[in-house]
Amino acid sequence: MTQPSGISRLLDIMARLRDPDTGCPWDIEQTFATIAPYTIEEAYEVADAIEREAWDELKGELGDLLFQSVFHAQMAAEQGLFTFDDVANTMADKMVDRHPHVFGDQSRDKSAEQQTRDWEAIKAAERAQKAQTGALDGVAIGLPALLRAYKLQKRAARVGFDWPEIGDVLAKITEEATELAEARETLSQDKIEDEFGDLLFVITNLGRHLGVEPEAALRRTNAKFTRRFAHIEAELAKRGKRPEDSTLEDMDALWDEAKRAERDAS
Repeated sequence: MTQPSGISRLLDIMARLRDPDTGCPWDIEQTFATIAPYTIEEAYEVADAIEREAWDELKGELGDLLFQSVFHAQMAAEQGLFTFDDVANTMADKMVDRHPHVFGDQSRDKSAEQQTRDWEAIKAAERAQKAQTGALDGVAIGLPALLRAYKLQKRAARVGFDWPEIGDVLAKITEEATELAEARETLSQDKIEDEFGDLLFVITNLGRHLGVEPEAALRRTNAKFTRRFAHIEAELAKRGKRPEDSTLEDMDALWDEAKRAERDAS
């Protein structure tokens, strides 16, 4: 008898893991809420593999992310909500509806900018069908905060609520940073957090005006910081030292050395 392969095999495995009599106790205990954090984590691991161009790892990371969809679909099927086929068909229908220039009779002779506008118009119509009439409706609350700020600002900009010039954004950043710096000794911790959030929100807006997605930019900077700090640790280890045994001046010098090496290699 031929064994199932591909997605059929994965669906069968998931069903067995969740079998209340013979399945895995841990898998059986899970719910949508307990699995959701793993789903987010796996999506970021996919992004990390792409950022590092770790193509051998990407296959496995995509499989991990696929498994999260299978897990959620299995739990939904057990509750009579929907099946994995429903998930796949819903996505297929959405892609067909959103690409009338490919699957319908619309012309493909349009710019990327026009296609983006058409795409947003279609999504707006979909939100209207869901009774999501507000400009910010449908921006998921569970998104990482920087990404959600970016999406909220994009939505608001579409209806004209936006600074017209990048200089206005830069001026607002200066204003927010100055207010926070001047008032940090007198503000409560709650108010400091509120003001710091305002500053992050405006910086996110600057990224949008520059065409920079803030989550991607920060991931890139995190990777850069990790590389350079690893250089500091490695060079200190050659001297029989650790960061905690070193001066800030020594570590700054090694940081600058790592920067120069990266610049020379590029």
